[in-house]
Amino acid sequence: MSINPNPYNTATKTLSIREKVGQLFMPAAFINDTEEEILELENLIKEQHVGGLCFFHSRASAATNFEGKKKIKYNKQSLKTLKDLIQRYQKAAKYPLLISIDAEWGLAMRIENTPQYPYAITLGAIANQDELIFKVGQQIAHDCREAGIHWNLAPVVDINNNPNNPVIGYRSFGEDKVNITKKSMAFIRGTESEGVFSCIKHFPGHGDTATDSHLGLPLIGKSKEILLENELYPFREIIKSGVDSVMVGHLSIPSLDNGKGTPATISKPIIKGLLRKELNFNGVVISDALNMHSVSKMFPIKGELEWRAFDAGNDVLCFAEHTPEGIESILDKADPQEIEERFKRVWKLKERAFNSTYKPGPIEATDKLNQKLAVESLTLVHGSRPILDNFRNQGFTSVVFGTSPDCSFAEQLSLIANKGKKNKDNILITLYPPKVKPQRNFEIKEEELNDLDSLLRTKNVILYVFGNPYVLHHLPYHLAQCLVLGYQNFKAFQEVAIKHFMGQLEAKGKLPVSLGPNKDQNYE
Repeated sequence: MSINPNPYNTATKTLSIREKVGQLFMPAAFINDTEEEILELENLIKEQHVGGLCFFHSRASAATNFEGKKKIKYNKQSLKTLKDLIQRYQKAAKYPLLISIDAEWGLAMRIENTPQYPYAITLGAIANQDELIFKVGQQIAHDCREAGIHWNLAPVVDINNNPNNPVIGYRSFGEDKVNITKKSMAFIRGTESEGVFSCIKHFPGHGDTATDSHLGLPLIGKSKEILLENELYPFREIIKSGVDSVMVGHLSIPSLDNGKGTPATISKPIIKGLLRKELNFNGVVISDALNMHSVSKMFPIKGELEWRAFDAGNDVLCFAEHTPEGIESILDKADPQEIEERFKRVWKLKERAFNSTYKPGPIEATDKLNQKLAVESLTLVHGSRPILDNFRNQGFTSVVFGTSPDCSFAEQLSLIANKGKKNKDNILITLYPPKVKPQRNFEIKEEELNDLDSLLRTKNVILYVFGNPYVLHHLPYHLAQCLVLGYQNFKAFQEVAIKHFMGQLEAKGKLPVSLGPNKDQNYE
């Protein structure tokens, strides 16, 4: 499907004003919808002329379901289903649909049985290897293009400087603004090399919050000066360097909003003032999902939130739940010139998407790239090589906590321990946190946390962790003789960790976040 060679010049004359407003809407599409739900979305596309779709796994996995109120059904054929649905929805559209997805660590974020790459926090541990981050962005973009996706809503450029953050955390490159900015730029360049659009989020910065904006409205009380110095630094520098789009988060920041604290997604001072005028961003502004409870519950009248998001300065209204009502509200209240300006930005993005003449770069096997990333990210938080060597030579007992689809590190360590000297005072602990999100102690059972605590206090412990580093806040981790972070539980990362324990390679990574207080320091 292609757009006229002179698309905007033609489209501005041929599309009705109603169709132009429809182009600003990007409702959600779900991989595992029923036929009835698919037909309903097809009708919406035909009748309202929406500009694009944002794909999610299923209605049960949507953010406001919040992990488990509805049962998530897994579909081994998700990738084929995705491709088929994209083609079907494109056929239903009068004008080509711009297809987007959150693929921060690959299509695997939404789609089963697709390549998965490390979380941003893992990439944040890699020092001076921007070409590897470029390759991650490139390969994720390649996977997107193969599926029919034009727009990856990534990377996250939030500075995660709050260990209690329930929604960013592992999705951020860390807490150092320069490291985040460099890695984000490399990821964006890789994405662009495959002809896929990128999006930096969540403006003006979602890192220093303890509230999940899917469920409630986070309040950030910092001054504008502090925010410009830190949280806004990556946005400012990346905008200077060039980026396709910026996603605005549902964040209340009074210092940026004339003291009102209006959610950023519906704040003119934040979007039209700070982002457009002060930071001079001329690309596409997309709202965070408008179904999120932090804002959706504020507007019981259908269409009012969509109008407020448009009026504040968003070009694309993502996950708009009330598209027909929103279109009517905008038509009723908006200045036609404003509509034209937004339409032009969105249509120009479409022009680039459908008339792209990109030349794809060489693509590595996912496992091969992940192995390189594992070697560069493995982090020795504290301890030393002599401690590890002595520990291994003296003999040890291998103990495993948590769960993982792949336990190759623990299995190999158990074999090594059984073949060597028996030593019940030296304990090598492999920790596989069941979940990467911090809710409910990363799903580690209370009795396991107690047993971990006891071993750290009474034995000589070497601790290898394959998961989110923030899990360590629940342990007296400082008592381990050596603490090593493998970050991911992928087989490639566990194989690298084995080589490290055996003295065959050194840990090169640098912890991208401050661990801060441990359990002995009354961390809550």
